[in-house]
Amino acid sequence: MDEADGADQAACIFCAIAGGGTAAHRVFEDATAVAFLDARPLFPGHVLVVPRRHAETLTDLSADEVGPFFTRVQRIAGAVERGTGAAGSFVAANNRVSQSVPHFHVHVVPRNRKDGLRGFFWPRGRYASDEEAEEVAARVRAALEGG
Repeated sequence: MDEADGADQAACIFCAIAGGGTAAHRVFEDATAVAFLDARPLFPGHVLVVPRRHAETLTDLSADEVGPFFTRVQRIAGAVERGTGAAGSFVAANNRVSQSVPHFHVHVVPRNRKDGLRGFFWPRGRYASDEEAEEVAARVRAALEGG
């Protein structure tokens, strides 16, 4: 970790929560992850799951960290549903864009039918043609092969 990374981590509210220096309504913690109620929930029981180690984005987690972290997310999603009596849950993460805190976090939001949220929270569209869709798919495949 270089000096800039240390400064980012020192100013990170989620690192402060994970380290115990800032209060939060924790629902889970272990060496891998910390989960706590979102301070501005979509619905009661909206939980944020963060890796204990500071990582700004999903791609900053090592391959060895991803599986254990998402095993915790899976467990917490079930607990949120059972604990709130929800019919299901929405599990999502932003990666840089719209990420209000630059520490990777997964939202686990309890959901019920007719709760006011409609699918994804943004407008969706279609590709103009199968050719356009194939061109986009080819770019993603090429990026996978190169990285």
